[in-house]
Amino acid sequence: MLMPVLALLADGAASKLSSLEQWLALTNRASALVGTSLLLVHLILVARVPWIESVFGLDKLTGAHKRLGKPLIYVLLLHSLTSVIQSAEQNGVDLWSALVNLVLHYPEMLLALLGFLLMIVVTISSISAARARISYEFWYLIHLFSYIAVFMAIPHQFVFGSTFLAQPWISTYFAALYVFVLVNVVWFRSLRPVFLSLTRGFSVGSVEPSGNNSTSITIAGTDRGKLEFQSGQFFMVRVMTLKDFWKPHPFSASNSAGEGRLRFTIGNRGDFTQRIQKIRPGTKIVLEGPYGVFTEAKRSMPKVTLIAAGIGVAPIRSLAMQLAARPGDLTILYRANTENEAALADELFEISKQRGHSIHLLTGPRDKDVSWLPKQSKSSKPKADYVVLAELAPDILDSDIYICGPTPWTNSLLKTLAKLSIPKNHIHVEEFAW
Repeated sequence: MLMPVLALLADGAASKLSSLEQWLALTNRASALVGTSLLLVHLILVARVPWIESVFGLDKLTGAHKRLGKPLIYVLLLHSLTSVIQSAEQNGVDLWSALVNLVLHYPEMLLALLGFLLMIVVTISSISAARARISYEFWYLIHLFSYIAVFMAIPHQFVFGSTFLAQPWISTYFAALYVFVLVNVVWFRSLRPVFLSLTRGFSVGSVEPSGNNSTSITIAGTDRGKLEFQSGQFFMVRVMTLKDFWKPHPFSASNSAGEGRLRFTIGNRGDFTQRIQKIRPGTKIVLEGPYGVFTEAKRSMPKVTLIAAGIGVAPIRSLAMQLAARPGDLTILYRANTENEAALADELFEISKQRGHSIHLLTGPRDKDVSWLPKQSKSSKPKADYVVLAELAPDILDSDIYICGPTPWTNSLLKTLAKLSIPKNHIHVEEFAW
């Protein structure tokens, strides 16, 4: 990102700054270089490139992608404003006339403006308040337009970009970056998963109810040894039906790699998850992944505490089966409203019995003050949340802690863990959110 800007300065761009027009020109060119670099980084963060994802984890890459959205828009806005102001100064007209002249007489500028407006829409849709009001499907559709926005901005960079034209090595540098990002996005997000899934014959093997209005779906073609994944990881699942082939959904494996076919346990939370619970065996499936670092690789302590809520139990169940542990080394806390709503609870209790894990099923209405816990009985003096946690998991201060559940519930639990001064590197979170 800094290299093109340093090259711009080394070329003497900042040697003559005696007028407003020269300052505008420098700001415009520098913001174009920085904005283009940020845009390409923004895309590669979610290209699901294995060698990048295996180091940072898809959750951290996605988080960085989200945080970069606003700064990217600010830089592109600065570039747009300086372009219009510079044009107005050169032609002796007002800003509105300069903008109209640019977009009416230069189609490349019109495309760039439309692309910028699309990027603003995409960024707004990523704000938490906006995501809470739209479906995953609509959010995903909006984000597909970000790729269109990028392509719409390319022509004006090479037609009007004085920095690109004046220094051929910079135009070659950015052209190579565009190709690199494009190849990675197209191959790893589209072609590779489709090719592997179809050649391996991935399809729905069986569909079975799992409690709490959830369904466990096994995937044929993923028998032992045919698909490698670690407990705690997730896949992007694309169901090849007319309604759903165009969008993938993230689901964690609810079994371990040594148990045979890959299995997902999916709760009924919307239109897609409602349809997938009625899916027919034999339906073709495209899998992207596995992704995530919510695995034993993050473990640093002999003892482990696994904490789940709702359908976040899927990766916790997978870890409970696979983690290396002696009897008594592993404690499981599972939060559900009622026993009947606790999906996979029977499996967790059976695994705990076989392997010597300690398990607690926490049921009951939500405590308004500490939402990760059920409401405490009024007949006895309420205990502090961290005291309850320490009683349920006596070894928690000397444990790695794996947490998966809805975001508000997770945040409440993290506040309790902070009261125990547990090091952050001992806490591993897989957010049950998109």
